[in-house]
Amino acid sequence: MAGRIVEVEAYFGESDPSSHSYSGKTARNAVLFGPPGHAYVYFIYGMYYCLNVSCEPEGRAGGVLFRALEPIRGLELSTSGPGRLCKAFGITRDRDNGVDLTSPRSDLQIRDDGYVADDILITPRIGITKDTARPARFLLAGNPYVSGKRSSS
Repeated sequence: MAGRIVEVEAYFGESDPSSHSYSGKTARNAVLFGPPGHAYVYFIYGMYYCLNVSCEPEGRAGGVLFRALEPIRGLELSTSGPGRLCKAFGITRDRDNGVDLTSPRSDLQIRDDGYVADDILITPRIGITKDTARPARFLLAGNPYVSGKRSSS
């Protein structure tokens, strides 16, 4: 299965009240403290998994939430929204948390397919209650697989 990333949100570690690492390092969020390129998977609302990738040097927290993918190959379920994306790929915390997304040996990988985006919109993040005005949501303008609000700020 393969999909192109069309929507993400950035979370800025211990300086970001909406980040899972805001209160410091715990057993649950340790992946966000590095090394970069590893999957941080969490369970939300008692029913959905969400996939993030650690993005900062080891010891400093930060991550990017994958909000939506455009299906490219082998995906029959919706990948619009972080919960649907994880369901479509069968991503779970038990199986995928901590996986190196940059390793060619990993079952779950991030790869560059050479696609160059024409228009990337930057908007405030959605689905959060703290630091709601921060422009940290990035999406491909006009892409039908983007989730939630599509307007720019």
